[in-house]
Amino acid sequence: MTRPLADKIALVTGASRGIGREAAKALAAAGAHVILVARTVGGLEEVDDEIRSLGGHVTLVPLDLRDFPALDRLGATIFERWGRLDAFLGNAGSLGVVTPLAHLDPKTFQELIEVNVTANWRLIRSFDPLLRRSDAARVLFVTSGAARSHIPFWGGYAMAKAALESLALTYAAECGSTNIKVNLLSPGPLRTRMRAKAFPGEDPETLAPPEAVAPLIVELLSPSCDKTGELVSFRK
Repeated sequence: MTRPLADKIALVTGASRGIGREAAKALAAAGAHVILVARTVGGLEEVDDEIRSLGGHVTLVPLDLRDFPALDRLGATIFERWGRLDAFLGNAGSLGVVTPLAHLDPKTFQELIEVNVTANWRLIRSFDPLLRRSDAARVLFVTSGAARSHIPFWGGYAMAKAALESLALTYAAECGSTNIKVNLLSPGPLRTRMRAKAFPGEDPETLAPPEAVAPLIVELLSPSCDKTGELVSFRK
């Protein structure tokens, strides 16, 4: 088996379930030491057990992405232990509520901004010096087709993901002369908890499981990936 991320340090947010969980397992199988970030300690421990049972190496970071000072400290901690970061998957996100914009609660609107946008900006700010110390840093943010569809009742989530896309593509442009390559991934409909919340009447067996997208994530976070500033859509 090829290990394109051998001896690399990779970090995944939202790593306790869904796409983040499967991506973390695939990155570890590809040779990376994976830093798992999520709020749910039990979920993190389950992923830890799975990866270690296969001979992988992980570090657990139970963390709420809305704790912004903790995100600043996370960059400093990674620097002290490893001195660099080679791959960053910004996967964690908040769906909020599918409702008319005029009915969206201000607290929900604020959460959408903080989890989907502000947290990722704080992580860029925290990790940029670490990524610049890697010989081939790769960054990938998970977005959604909702950002470009303007579907009724999806305005809160769509707005937040559209802002994330602008943030990511601007960062990609700013990194044009560096060793950092930044892309977006639109995974499409997958069998995740967020999808079930958004479409409660949908038969999950008609959807691909989240592990289906994991090989593409490994590809986009590998040193051999020369894409940057692109939005990549997963095709089943």
